[in-house]
Amino acid sequence: MSSVKKQVPLRLSTKLYEQIAAWAEDDFRSINGQIEYLLTQCVRQRKKNGKPVPHNLDEGIELDIQ
Repeated sequence: MSSVKKQVPLRLSTKLYEQIAAWAEDDFRSINGQIEYLLTQCVRQRKKNGKPVPHNLDEGIELDIQ
């Protein structure tokens, strides 16, 4: 496995960014590190249960973030 990391532009709503930033602070991670951690956990879970990602995943989702 290569240690070179890809750069990916990412657009997040302000609310979502603030929630991830707070979570990252709680976990003593950078925001980028928190996003990478969360994505890694999602991929591991998908591999574990073998379920495909829904086709409508790219459609906007409503998050009750307050």
